[in-house]
Amino acid sequence: MKYVDEFRNKNLVAKISARLRQMMPARRINIMEVCGTHTQSFLRFGLEQFLPDTLRLISGPGCPVCVSTPSYIRQALALAGDRNNIILSFGDLLRLPAGGTNLLEEKTKGADVRVVYSPLDSVTIAGNNPQKKIIFLAVGFETTAPAVALAALAARKSRIDNLFFLCALKLMPPVLRYLVKDTKHNIHGFLLPGHVSSIIGTLPYRFLAEKYKKACCVTGFEPLDILEGLYFLLRQIKAEDYRIDNQYNRVVREKGNTRACEIMKTVFKKKDASWRGLGVIADSGLGFSQEFRFLDAEKRFGLGRQNSSRVKESGCICAKILKGKASPDACGLFSSKCTPLNPIGPCMVSSEGTCNSYYRYRR
Repeated sequence: MKYVDEFRNKNLVAKISARLRQMMPARRINIMEVCGTHTQSFLRFGLEQFLPDTLRLISGPGCPVCVSTPSYIRQALALAGDRNNIILSFGDLLRLPAGGTNLLEEKTKGADVRVVYSPLDSVTIAGNNPQKKIIFLAVGFETTAPAVALAALAARKSRIDNLFFLCALKLMPPVLRYLVKDTKHNIHGFLLPGHVSSIIGTLPYRFLAEKYKKACCVTGFEPLDILEGLYFLLRQIKAEDYRIDNQYNRVVREKGNTRACEIMKTVFKKKDASWRGLGVIADSGLGFSQEFRFLDAEKRFGLGRQNSSRVKESGCICAKILKGKASPDACGLFSSKCTPLNPIGPCMVSSEGTCNSYYRYRR
């Protein structure tokens, strides 16, 4: 297949759907789709109608904006309050609430908050504004980390001394380990994230199959990708032969993008990280190595370490949704008080958030 419409072929969708129903075990099977883009695609294309009633997909903590903690946003807001600073961010993060406000609201009050499309934009902006301190809000998973690392390398090479990064980069394998240890989930398999896997490959997930006996498949984002990924998972479960299948082999390789991984290791080191709704998870984040600590906004501005993410918005159940223990329609705020135009919880803010996807495609 070469073109998008081939991955949306209705006849092939119907054939795979029939195969899924034929091979479905006589019990409920719970599959977690970790990536927010998988959740979005699953709901957007109405794929639920093609699944057996006993095959249940659960959304996981795969939206980087959603798992950003209130304490991180408060740090960003504090930096935005200094008019000598320019705050750079991806768009979704600006609307993430903390303490009754957000970065977009502070922008309307005069804070210099700008949306950028690449971390490398921060190097150019810093060079053009030498009298200002530039802070890039580095939020994301392994997909984003290499670009942040490249920006850090470019800043050092150009001897830019007014650029800093408020780093909240997170790693996917540690949070999967956290989830699989929780027996209350009763997760039988994982649709593993295609974007993250294009960087890290398939090898870092092997512990899920080998130690925890979970079916795993790295999957793309089109309808046939997702349905074929589910077929691979059911095949593993039926045979009790657990491994890491790679449905997304047109993009993902076993060892991933080795150059990108090398760049990350040059700039970053692993550290414990706070996840909204999940708390602190060991070695699940990236911080600057000693050589690049001069770029660390947390150190430069004396912001201190992040606190636990166990902060609740009134009536919001995003913490349960991020753990895969509840769906948006179980929340009393969903689609009434909490909407994309007026998000109360983080899962409604980003286009990759579970609540946002439910609102747009299922409501």
